[in-house]
Amino acid sequence: MFGTKEILMEAESLPVEERVIIIDRLLRTLNSPSPDIDKIWIDTAKHRLSELRSGKVKAIPGDEVFARVKEYFGV
Repeated sequence: MFGTKEILMEAESLPVEERVIIIDRLLRTLNSPSPDIDKIWIDTAKHRLSELRSGKVKAIPGDEVFARVKEYFGV
């Protein structure tokens, strides 16, 4: 049987896509998914995508967002 250290070393050697699958599976054991919450998130994502595509809202580049956060918090 593998210990935590061996499992982590093995997992770290996997391709990123496989590590994401493992992380998702582990997180689901801590926080059981809720179909109701999942539906709300899906609806929200679709609504926001629609706003972006229609031009109703404008996306802010990530580097600009992080610069604003650093300025706000003084880091």
